[in-house]
Order: sequence, then structure tokens, then C-alpha cells
Amino acid sequence: MISIRPEQAQDVAAVRHVHVTAFPTAAEADLVERLRAGGKSEVSLVAELEGRIIGHIVFSLVTFHPPLDIIAYGLGPMAVVPGHERHAVGRRLVQNGLAESHARGACMVVVLGDFGYYSRFGFERASRHGLRNEYGAEESFMAFMLEARAHPPPSTLVKYASEFAALPRGAQL
Repeated sequence: MISIRPEQAQDVAAVRHVHVTAFPTAAEADLVERLRAGGKSEVSLVAELEGRIIGHIVFSLVTFHPPLDIIAYGLGPMAVVPGHERHAVGRRLVQNGLAESHARGACMVVVLGDFGYYSRFGFERASRHGLRNEYGAEESFMAFMLEARAHPPPSTLVKYASEFAALPRGAQL
């Protein structure tokens, strides 16, 4: 049975292994480590099966321009070890991560990713809410609204943690 739990200190090597095996390069694994080292990993969950970590997801704080006094997270990277995709591991990681983000007071979660995949969870194109991102990736930039009371106004620029700047163009989250 797969369990979802918070990442612990002893999981670091296994989390890196998940990302290195799930992606063509180590860029995403390196990003996870930069986020962790920079104290930017706000929500970090692992999927565990029979004592082995088979999936990981991280949510980091995003900021806004102009500055706003609200909490929002960016989802990514997320990875599942090859051979365990299509077993609802990613779905459970996303759902648990969204619930934990809400519990921590986030008003929304944004993601740069595949619309077909993330729309299943209720993510919508962020442009529907007038939100922009620093990468100009409008079609793949999505938002999941958690709290109706405090959303950024239209034309707000959402900025990911500075650790994302080192990602090579075309890296996947």
C-alpha cells in the first residue's frame, strides 16, 4: 500500500534518486536540493511503497509583483519512479500537497506543466485570473485557487523562488 508522508532528513538520497530516474537530466533533482538548502521547500511530500520512496513533490513560496501580503506556492518539481506511473502516485502527491498548502494558509498554488494532466485536479490556466509568470509560459502556467478571500489582482506577475532561475530551458516540473 502506498503512503504519502512529509519528507524527512533521511529521505534526501532517495528523493534525489526519484528525480534522477524520472527525468532525462539531474536538473530537477538539483532544483529540489537548491530549494531545500535555501529553506524554500515549504511542503515536501514523498510516496512510499514497502519502505521504498517511489515519488516526491515539492511546493515552494512564490512572490508577486507588485508585492502582495498573501501566501501562495509553486508546485514542482514532482516525480514518480519509472514503473510506478499510472498507479495514482502522482495524483495522491498532488492532492495531499494541495491539502497541506491550504492547511498552511496558501490562497493558491501555481504550476508550470502539462495542462491535460494538471487540469484533472482543478488547475486552470492562470491567464483566466489575469496572472502572468516571469517565463512567458502562458499556456502551461496554471493556478489552483484554494482560498476565495485573498487572490492576487489581474495583471499580477507571479515569481518563482530564485532557485528556479538555474533550471535549463525545457526542464520539466
